[in-house]
Amino acid sequence: MATIKLEIVSPDKMVYAADIDMLIVRSIAGELGILPHHAPLVTSLVPHAMRVKLDGDEKLVAVGGGFMEVQPDKISVMASVAELPEDIDTDRAQRAFDRAKKRIESGKSGAEDINMVRAEAALKRAVARLTATGSHIE
Repeated sequence: MATIKLEIVSPDKMVYAADIDMLIVRSIAGELGILPHHAPLVTSLVPHAMRVKLDGDEKLVAVGGGFMEVQPDKISVMASVAELPEDIDTDRAQRAFDRAKKRIESGKSGAEDINMVRAEAALKRAVARLTATGSHIE
């Protein structure tokens, strides 16, 4: 089966590089599946857990947003933050999730004047990190 080269970079390091079978990502336009020989494409990514498929296995990579460029033989992901599940502190991610939910609830009730866009972005990043680790999100 044909493969396509995937490189995921964050500002401080190369997070992941491999020849893969398929990448499933969430862009600003919705979910995309990228296979070898895909048409050229550039898109913005939203915070989520990307799904990397290789030899029948699936690996999740948490991204906090960024951009993706696709060429027929290579996928380049430039993420503001990207983490492999083994690099994620699950307890810290859970605390960030709980904190963001509390801030959003407080802002909706009018009890606190908060920046809802920032709070919702923090929640999405925490959900991406928890999803990548396989944690149950409540």
